[in-house]
Parts: sequence; structure tokens; C-alpha cells
Amino acid sequence: MNDARPANAAPTVLRVVLGRRLQDLREKAGLSYEEAARALDVTHATIRRMEKAEVGLRLPYVEKLLQTYGVTEPFEIEKFLDLTKDANRPGWWHRFRDVLPEWFSAFVSLEGSAELIRAYEPHYVPGLLQTDDYAQAVLRAGRPGATPEEIDRSVALRRERQALLTREEPPMLWVVMDETVLRRPIGGPGVMRAQIERLIEACDMPQVRLQVLPFASGPHPAMYGPFHVFRFEHPELPDVVYVESLVGAIYLDERNDVSTFREALDRMSAQAPSTNRTKDFLNARRREL
Repeated sequence: MNDARPANAAPTVLRVVLGRRLQDLREKAGLSYEEAARALDVTHATIRRMEKAEVGLRLPYVEKLLQTYGVTEPFEIEKFLDLTKDANRPGWWHRFRDVLPEWFSAFVSLEGSAELIRAYEPHYVPGLLQTDDYAQAVLRAGRPGATPEEIDRSVALRRERQALLTREEPPMLWVVMDETVLRRPIGGPGVMRAQIERLIEACDMPQVRLQVLPFASGPHPAMYGPFHVFRFEHPELPDVVYVESLVGAIYLDERNDVSTFREALDRMSAQAPSTNRTKDFLNARRREL
């Protein structure tokens, strides 16, 4: 992961994991970048980029490195190489590359591999919980120069992302939204009513925890803007924070940075009503429309 820099590449999460495993094996073998590079007859920068998932993992290189690092069991080597093949395959979102910014494709990769997704959203319903009509209205406002076809493609991408909530082992999704999200008219009363009904349904999903932070709760630690925190089952991966702007995004994985965002979410979650009380609030808001 790039720390506090614009994301210019979108490796699959598995490629990141394997890069870190190669780094761990190299360090346990007591080898420097230069010594590992000599085994492949490449520059030390190539080894560094492989470990940071900045390039694809070539099977001959991986196999030679495993042997250089002391991995001699054929089964272990074959297992690692099979994972490498999987890691090098483009993610499903690759077919949406015509409407998917490169900096956001990394987000989709993280989202699909996380076991826990926590988010704070002060402006609109998060993409994983949007209806198609609401998504269209949001996208038209955010991309005024996009064609109707591009908007439809972007909505289709959003719909495919939402499939992770109904897969066999879905991630836990824990969202804190400001009341502003429900007060801002997007797409008209009918669109908003349907969107709120979708949120009410989400409250009953066992893997979703939704909290609306009302105006009356006062100020909170994250009033500056939205963000996501991803947690993974892979021990090699730290939690990752995603912060978006109009022209890109940054991905943070330094422990102190991530802790700041996690603490803000914890404070807001304690400050906001429970999911059951949020559901009551949503029902009341639906009746107002």
C-alpha cells in the first residue's frame, strides 16, 4: 500500500499478500535486496517492487526466489505458485475500466477482500447500500460531463460491488452516517423513499450495522469528511484507511494514522443511536417523504 500518496496502481489484495510473504521469507533467510536480485540476475529495485506489489509476479522469478530463500518442499512451492497465478489475474472490476478511475480500482480490490468494512459518510449513502436510482442521481451530480451510457456503466459497477453483501461469507459492514444524508434531497421524494426503504432492509441484515448520527448529537471527531477503514483476515495486511478527494485518493496503513481514524469511528459509534433506534429514525423519515 502507498502511504498518504495518490494510488496509481491497483494490485489485487492477494498480490499484496504474496509480496509481503516474499519479503518475510527473504528477511528470514537473511538476504538483502541485492543478494536476492543476484539470484534472478535483475536489479535490486525489481525485488523491492515485487515485494511492494508494484509489478506482477512472474512465475519463474517467484519459483527461483522461493528456492533461494530455502523453500524446498515441492508442495509448498506449488501452492505458492498457484496463489501467484490467482494474484496475477485481473480483478472482476477490470471489465469496468472504461468508467473506473485507476485510483478507485484499488478501493474496489480492498472492499472485495476485507472481512470488516467500517465507514463514516456525511454526504450520501455509501455505494454498497445505494439503490440504482439513487446511484444514478449521485453519479450525475458528481460527473456532470459523463454520458448516459457512462452513468449506466457506473451504476452497473456499483451493483456488482454490492453482490459481496450477499455472497456466502460476506464482510461485516459497519456504517455511521450523518443525518444530513437523509435530509439532502437526491433524485426526488420517490427516489429518497426507496433509498430509505433499502436502508431499513439493510438494518435487518446480520452482517450490516448501520447508525445515523443525528444533528442533536452535536460535534464529533470526523466532521472534516468521509473515510473508510478496511480490515483483512490475512495477517500480512494491516488495516487500511481510504480517504477520497475530487481528483484521487490516499491509502494509509501506518499504525498511528489508522488508529486515529479507528478511534474517531469508535467515538462516533458510541455517540450515535443503535441500529434498532436508527431503524426507527429511518421509518420516521420515510413517512415524512
